Amino acid sequence: MPARKEDRTEVKSVPKSEETRARILNAALASFRERGFDTATMRDIAEEAGVATGAAYYYFPSKEAIVLDFYRRSCDEMQPKIDEALQDSSGLEDRLRSLIYVKLTQFAPNRGVLRALLRNGADPRHPLSPFSPETKEIREIDIAWFRRILTDCGVRIPKDLAPQLPGMLWFFQMGVIFYWVIDESPNQERSQRLLALAAKSVTALVRISALPLMRPVRKAALELVEIVQEVSQ
Repeated sequence: MPARKEDRTEVKSVPKSEETRARILNAALASFRERGFDTATMRDIAEEAGVATGAAYYYFPSKEAIVLDFYRRSCDEMQPKIDEALQDSSGLEDRLRSLIYVKLTQFAPNRGVLRALLRNGADPRHPLSPFSPETKEIREIDIAWFRRILTDCGVRIPKDLAPQLPGMLWFFQMGVIFYWVIDESPNQERSQRLLALAAKSVTALVRISALPLMRPVRKAALELVEIVQEVSQ
């Protein structure tokens, strides 16, 4: 009688390369928080990760590449969280607040990293800027969410404003995140109040913008948007 094969349970494990990559990323984020982005070196990061400097460069050719990987991973992780948050939200004000709150919650453990990147983020020519060509893919994913929350939001959106409004709301979000990054109040409580009040105010402005008498104001606002877009391109 042939011997019976034992049942084998396949155990999935994280590939060593991905484990090393994650270790370097985490070491880099810690280094950026402690030393600042400009001061931290790839050698520092490699030492903290417990790998050779050459190995760090093998996985990430530069510090900028590390941050871009951090952005992309964060973006990927947020997608199901945003979707879940919006399922429990109704109306533009609630959706806007919920969408941005997911971002603040996601980045809370690495708020110090974002603070270390503020100077670079202000320059649209810098690859780590949220306005740069290198971050365009992430930016477009973000703007698509703002486009989604405008659908059946209970507020009439003027036709001339509709194409630009998702991008305008994205700019609004960046202002909230900037304030949150520099907010030194306990647990960033001021930022929470700011988000709630600003979401209410933005919703009211969008609602008012549909009034006939606001057409000249909308036209001026859209011209301002075009000027800003030209600068960031």
